[in-house]
Amino acid sequence: MHYSFGFLVGLLFFLLLAAIFFSLVEAAMLSINRYRLRHLVRQNNLLAKRVQDLLKRPDRLLGLILLCGTFVNILASAVVTLLALQYFSATGVFLATLALTFVVLVFCEVAPKTLAALYPQPIALFAVWPLIILLHILYPFVWLTNLMANSTLYLFGIKIPKMTVEQLSRDELVSLLREGTGHMPNGYKNMLLKVLELNKVTVEDIMIPRQEIVGIDINQPWDVIFKQLIQSEYTRLPIYRGSLNEIIGILHFRKVLNSLSNHQLSKEVLIEAAEEVHFIPEATALNSQLLNFRREKHRIGLVVNEYGEIQGLITLEDILEEIVGEFTTDTALMRRAVSLQADGSYLVDGGIALRDLNRQLNLNLPLKGPKTLSGLITETLEVIPKVGTIFQFENKTMEVILIKDNMIKIVKIFPNRSSLSKKI
Repeated sequence: MHYSFGFLVGLLFFLLLAAIFFSLVEAAMLSINRYRLRHLVRQNNLLAKRVQDLLKRPDRLLGLILLCGTFVNILASAVVTLLALQYFSATGVFLATLALTFVVLVFCEVAPKTLAALYPQPIALFAVWPLIILLHILYPFVWLTNLMANSTLYLFGIKIPKMTVEQLSRDELVSLLREGTGHMPNGYKNMLLKVLELNKVTVEDIMIPRQEIVGIDINQPWDVIFKQLIQSEYTRLPIYRGSLNEIIGILHFRKVLNSLSNHQLSKEVLIEAAEEVHFIPEATALNSQLLNFRREKHRIGLVVNEYGEIQGLITLEDILEEIVGEFTTDTALMRRAVSLQADGSYLVDGGIALRDLNRQLNLNLPLKGPKTLSGLITETLEVIPKVGTIFQFENKTMEVILIKDNMIKIVKIFPNRSSLSKKI
């Protein structure tokens, strides 16, 4: 049978367009972001729902695409062969087949799939209805193709489940936030990352150490206690007898304001107003403790070790500051702990928590092990250093300025000037 040249060329052009379509659809469906698709579904996007339905059975979708794509490519090859036989010599068959191979590879495979990988969502949404119509028309052939393919896989012990959105682990979600939030302000992204990483931080890491806890020793003379109450910067204070381990309770200053104004304040009133102490194991993760504070309606707790001894104090504000950064009114205290000098160096309180120091000076001091700068230096040097000792740690030059009671009280941290010291 003799076909006109125009008909064959037109048919070939149509088949090449069909090959481009199926290449686009295949790459787009396999590359589409499932989480973004699920978001569109929750917004009642009809096209997104149809795409999600197709992706629930990837064997059917791929069977349809590959069945149609293979048929189109074979038919295009047959049309090129027929054109060559009718209008060219036998050598033309080989050359035409070679040319078709190049055209299909470049313009019907590589280029469309590259484009679909770059813009999978709009292409998938655009092509979903043609795919649904083809699936209904060709369903018997698709079903038969899937049956044979799935049976072959079953022989090797592979079952074909419905496609579901994979559940992300916490670490995978952190990676997704780090790499996939280019349009989100850094402040929001950092807050989300810190929330997800709260489980890696314990109350011991951010607590106020025992020696820095400000409390009321009820055994002190009343005039000393009264003066402490009036001058205190805090609204909640632990009350104890002689030692923190003999804790009585937590005093909320607001509860004794009436007694103070009526000149009826006394030790007995303070003890009666003290609230029950909330004890927290030192290994408790911050995410758990945040939930505990909410569930038990507490804002402050004392951290204890495995022997029940008080190690420190933690508040709800301390945990929130791990997420949003410093926001309390205790900035004057923080300025005293880290003081900028004229030469660009910093005088730092040796008892400052490493997490606070890292946050203020944008350092990367290790947080595993010692919790304070003094403890870190002592552990690193493996000896209590002498005043004037200069060393380098984490690319920062440090000098011990003051030591008292075998504790490093003041440290000077220089700008990056490695020539001042030798590495330890």
